[in-house]
Amino acid sequence: MDNPLSIKPLSKADIDFVTEISRKEGFAPGVGDLGIYQNTDSQGLWVGWLNDTPIGCIAGVRYNENYGFLGLFLVIEKFRGRGFGLQLWKKAMAHLSDLPCVGLEAAPERIADYSKWGFTVSSKTTRWQWLGNGKFLDECLTQEDLNNFSFVEDSSIPSTAVEKFDEKREATPRPHFLSNWLNHPAGKVIAVIDKEGICHGFGRIRPCLLKTGDGWRIGPLMADSPKLLKILLKKLIDSHPGLIIIDTPGLNNSATELFKDLGFKSESETFRMYRGYQPPVSMNDVYGLACLELG
Repeated sequence: MDNPLSIKPLSKADIDFVTEISRKEGFAPGVGDLGIYQNTDSQGLWVGWLNDTPIGCIAGVRYNENYGFLGLFLVIEKFRGRGFGLQLWKKAMAHLSDLPCVGLEAAPERIADYSKWGFTVSSKTTRWQWLGNGKFLDECLTQEDLNNFSFVEDSSIPSTAVEKFDEKREATPRPHFLSNWLNHPAGKVIAVIDKEGICHGFGRIRPCLLKTGDGWRIGPLMADSPKLLKILLKKLIDSHPGLIIIDTPGLNNSATELFKDLGFKSESETFRMYRGYQPPVSMNDVYGLACLELG
């Protein structure tokens, strides 16, 4: 009989452990991501301990009274099959039990398991990769674009305009998460703003940790036209050589052909699942998710 698992809230001292097992699992964690997850819901991340050894983790983050998300569900391989994952799962589910909608990203082989807990498949999520030298596409800005739009970076971005654009395209408003995400010093953020101060798209590129070496993850990546999306993508990728990763929701019907045409390769697939209602939001302008770990 194994000793009982002790499940404790994530502490700063645990961040390196969770980051490293996420990296080994191929999650490609972004630099600084865990701190943002913790700021979104300080009670929603846990580490499982067997005696004095950390062996797994999970996140069950409440965005608000209507929506939560499960992610970062990992147990070190040699400790699997002993019920520790189920104990972590029940801890996170209890934290989210009163919410009318809970989402997660499922590997194909886990869909049947999550279905037993009331989750149903909504759509496929595709992870795209592009390996380059830091120069992406030929120049695609016209004089009309330059006259009509500004491509604003980092601290100069009008946060209220970006929040208004984001909340119409996400499962739930997320101003606290978005503020932390877009103001993090790692990487670069660019927003597309017209002369009236209205946002037409935005994106963030940040360094991430691959199984071997480093790369870049882009997300969120949103634009209300494919042309603006390509310009935004070019401006994010330029001067960032190496492997680029983007996770695209299947509910954006145009994304697959667009990324194929741009030379991206499909690397893997997961499936968005929900327990409760399906969020009634269009994803046609969403080309890249902020992170699979928090939806």
